[in-house]
Amino acid sequence: MGKVTRIAYSKNLNEGKYNRLVEIARRLGVIRSEVWQEFGSINGVGSKDRHVRDMWMAENRQFDVPARLWKETLRDTMDDIAMYREAAKVKVRKSIQVHTSDNDERKRLHTILKHDKWANDPYLRRMMRKYFKHGHSKVSNQIILDTDSYNQFERNDKVWIAVMGLERGNRIAIPLNTTVKPSGTLRLILNNGKVEIHYATEEENVCSVKPCGDKIIGVDKGYTEVFIDSDGDRHGEGLGVLLSKESDYLKTKYQRRNKLKALAENHKNKKKSDNIKNNNLGRKKLNKRRALHKANVRDKVFKATHTVIDKANNLAVEDLRSPIKDKKKYGKDQSRRLSGWVKGIIADSLDTVSRRRGSSVMLVNASYTSQIDSTTGLLLGERVGDWFYRANGDVIDSDINGARNILARLYDDEIQLYTPYRKVKEILVGRTERNKRLGLLNQDTSCNGPTNPLSTVSEVPCG
Repeated sequence: MGKVTRIAYSKNLNEGKYNRLVEIARRLGVIRSEVWQEFGSINGVGSKDRHVRDMWMAENRQFDVPARLWKETLRDTMDDIAMYREAAKVKVRKSIQVHTSDNDERKRLHTILKHDKWANDPYLRRMMRKYFKHGHSKVSNQIILDTDSYNQFERNDKVWIAVMGLERGNRIAIPLNTTVKPSGTLRLILNNGKVEIHYATEEENVCSVKPCGDKIIGVDKGYTEVFIDSDGDRHGEGLGVLLSKESDYLKTKYQRRNKLKALAENHKNKKKSDNIKNNNLGRKKLNKRRALHKANVRDKVFKATHTVIDKANNLAVEDLRSPIKDKKKYGKDQSRRLSGWVKGIIADSLDTVSRRRGSSVMLVNASYTSQIDSTTGLLLGERVGDWFYRANGDVIDSDINGARNILARLYDDEIQLYTPYRKVKEILVGRTERNKRLGLLNQDTSCNGPTNPLSTVSEVPCG
């Protein structure tokens, strides 16, 4: 058994019903924004939705929506704030590794952070204020329903749900495009005249899929393709073309829209201005195109992930959760295209597919994996675009070189996941210098010592 999320859609929903739902979502959006404003910062640490609910009821707070609706919105918003806070803790844990090398101090800081007592510790408080900024919400198109806020029925072989409205006893019936009845807590998302109904369900065959492979490989995430592995195989080719084509289209599209928008705002004829706004500046086609593009990208990424896991039961992947501060400057067009890189979708696909197929994804430190010569493991050579130029004059594919370095990093005891990049550079420079000295020594004494940069060999000449 496994829990998955399903989405049902409204079918032929009339405009009157949709407008009533829009008004409910708008009022709930005000509550959602208020909760974020009051509890979406350090002041909300330790607050639970039940405590806030009881406090509001004791204060006799009045909302212009039924109590069940605002209570579910409160619970959902407090859960979102908690997730936002936990995401900040991930970055703080990484900072702790840099802050101190004392294991006892690290344990103390991690314990305080875990139990939300960090507000009393000067260092943790400073770090959390850095990564846990005051959150805000402008979401006003969602309605959260518990099991008593709706009921289901069938009509003409289709499922309908009747949703609690603003008037007591007057529910809003929504026809769905499915014969499967949604269950549990529902999330209604209103989008361009249609309603999306998100719900979780248990499925017996969620893990009954093709097993994974039996190899251990390193994979490098790319732009031209989704992955390239340490064996040199490419997975998901054409991703860069797909992303660049859509990015170039949107650039031209928004340039033209901005001209029309400026014309509408400055036009002397109000009727003409209104016509431009109503007929030329809509979002329906753009939203439909965006949804289709996201579906195509997601499809390519997940297919590529499946082909990788067909080969391996253990994947070494570089940790790219934190942004990489690259001093290299790109042109405007190249920067715009790279900004559309779908790291989030790739990370989600690795997590989802690996869990379903029984493989393991192991994150490794990403520092300098593109600058190391994978043949020697040393900071020798130079990466230029798609090629890596080795110190001996050989030229190899830079992506394959990076994937092999990622696999080697999995077995590197000195460089851990959270080792700071400056420390990583220090380790690699030390290995490189040591190898150079050993090379000269071996040349002078004519003794054939090991060339593996990870080996711990004394720099004493053989005799």
